Amino acid sequence: MKLGSVALVRFGLLIAALIVALDQASKWWLLDLMGRDPRVIEITSFFNLVLGLNRGVSFGMFDSAEVGPWPFLLLAAAITVALLVWLTKAGQRWTATALGLIIGGAIGNAIDRVRFGGVVDFLDFHAFGRHWPAFNVADSAICIGVIMILIESLLARRR
Repeated sequence: MKLGSVALVRFGLLIAALIVALDQASKWWLLDLMGRDPRVIEITSFFNLVLGLNRGVSFGMFDSAEVGPWPFLLLAAAITVALLVWLTKAGQRWTATALGLIIGGAIGNAIDRVRFGGVVDFLDFHAFGRHWPAFNVADSAICIGVIMILIESLLARRR
């Protein structure tokens, strides 16, 4: 691994650590706020804070399956290891940032699965009577990281 690569790995890991810290701090704050009085807190006409526990995967899929958190934890661990290997081969700051976002999000949600048996979700956007599934900071980081990788891939094809 070249010196530049080491710096990119450190940068990606710093991004991941920042995401884990922001994710866990936001969930700690929400659980403290809602733990005493669970309710919907209307912030704007299109955004609420809610308290949800997702025991499934994205958007609550497989939430009713009684498999427990361990299969999802093992999958998250395997994906995180693969992303860490990819991070060691990253040649650009953009890629390291994207991978750091995804790794941090995966770790943040994995911590919830260990602590609570599911992922704490609380951001609730809605319009025209329809609600997007509630999500959290970790989910947002994962989505942004994936979008960054897709953009990079599309731009690389054009070159």
